[in-house]
Amino acid sequence: MVEAVQGAGVVVTGAGGGIGAALARRFAAEGARVVVNDLDGKRAEAVADEIGGVAVPGDASAIVDAARDALGGVVDVYCANAGVAFEDGADGLSADERTWATAWDVNVMAHVRAAHALLPGWLERGAGRFVSTVSAAGLLTMIGAPSYSVTKHGAYAFAEWLSLTYRHRGVKVHAICPQGVRTDMLTATGSAGDLVLQPTAIEPADVADALFKGIAEDRFLILPHPEVADYYQARATRPDHWLTSMNHIQQKWEQVR
Repeated sequence: MVEAVQGAGVVVTGAGGGIGAALARRFAAEGARVVVNDLDGKRAEAVADEIGGVAVPGDASAIVDAARDALGGVVDVYCANAGVAFEDGADGLSADERTWATAWDVNVMAHVRAAHALLPGWLERGAGRFVSTVSAAGLLTMIGAPSYSVTKHGAYAFAEWLSLTYRHRGVKVHAICPQGVRTDMLTATGSAGDLVLQPTAIEPADVADALFKGIAEDRFLILPHPEVADYYQARATRPDHWLTSMNHIQQKWEQVR
């Protein structure tokens, strides 16, 4: 058991399935009181009933107050897990501005709005924990998915900024950056996901395990796929070599599409 979350009031957005549901289950198993959020109210209620939590359906950008009320007035841990990606072929350079706006709103601004609502109370108490489900795409990039890649870079940058700004005031921040995870979102990536992500895809519960190990070790960066650290280092130290390697993958994808 991770002592830091026992009895804590936890909110998990996008928790009607996939990684969010796995996080909600794990927090509940560790003794936390969990609010399950999802746009799909029935899915949120099903997970909440399963784990003995409380469902607070709705837009993840606007549920902090309702979630706080459901937890008796205090949110100790907020998991900004809700995210959006687009089906294979819908997120190319020809994607319209509505697609980009949706990606920015869900993948970045929802995190900003949640932090804005939570930080005053956390700073007053000198304690709080913000968990951002980013993606390896936020450290690297993903072929065929510009809006997803760019906004996940933004989500990672925001989590990094929160950590460096408030860690001395008791706010803990974790950025989870997995590659492929066997969820509906992975299925929707189509041929690009089949080529890049499916071969090493893990289960949502594996992501929860990685997070809890990171919480226990007080680590900011959570890598459910450890090899991402090597890719990230190569991107930083040998950018042209890394870009050439990624371009080879792009060319291979173009041949199989």
